[in-house]
Amino acid sequence: MKPVFKRIMLKLSGEALMGDEKFGIHSKSLISIAEEIKEVTELGCQTAIVIGGGNIFRGITRDANVIDEISGDYMGMLATVINGLALQSCLEKMNAITRVQSAFEMRQFCEPYIRRRAIRHLEKGRIVIFVGGTGNPYFTTDTAAALKAIEIGAEVILKATKVDGVYTDDPLKNENAKRYSLLTHKDVLAKELKVMDNTAITLCMNNKLPIIVFNLFKKGNLKKIVFGKGTRTIIADKNSKLYQLH
Repeated sequence: MKPVFKRIMLKLSGEALMGDEKFGIHSKSLISIAEEIKEVTELGCQTAIVIGGGNIFRGITRDANVIDEISGDYMGMLATVINGLALQSCLEKMNAITRVQSAFEMRQFCEPYIRRRAIRHLEKGRIVIFVGGTGNPYFTTDTAAALKAIEIGAEVILKATKVDGVYTDDPLKNENAKRYSLLTHKDVLAKELKVMDNTAITLCMNNKLPIIVFNLFKKGNLKKIVFGKGTRTIIADKNSKLYQLH
């Protein structure tokens, strides 16, 4: 049995690395995520990753009297590099071949982003971690994930969260919140669902790129998702196979 998707873009938040801590990188959480990624890669799924930096620095929480918005965004981009290097190190200790590519030049730490090189790495079974966001202020790592997914020809964005899909309300605060099993990109925009920022959703919609929102913190869940199973929310064009086969 083969994965449903040959090439995926996994979108990880920086907070996913925190575990139960208030900030920073929690070793057990990092190991758990790396194990999930290694497992699907060994199944033949070409895996690219965009990682956030919110566990280290979030531009939106800066003190505007001390740090201006653009500087805050650049600081957030640097935080993604720290997370990307941590994930690379953890994966390589598990003997997974990994490359980190940055949206801005940091040759001592990682490769510059080159689309053809990234695709070649994926074709050779290497895990590619994209850091630095888009390389520009005012854009989130959600938008970076959408852009990179389109550029490298990923078949889907897998949006990793702490809940098993998209809900009518925050299920961690409202026990009556209902999970959507299937949505279109237009539904997400119209209902103002906080899945990804509007720029990322619009990019995916215009390029007919599906998004699957799932809980990464249930062991074995990533494997289920790439095999087309598990509890999740699918966001796709109504004419897509993924939407019609659901």
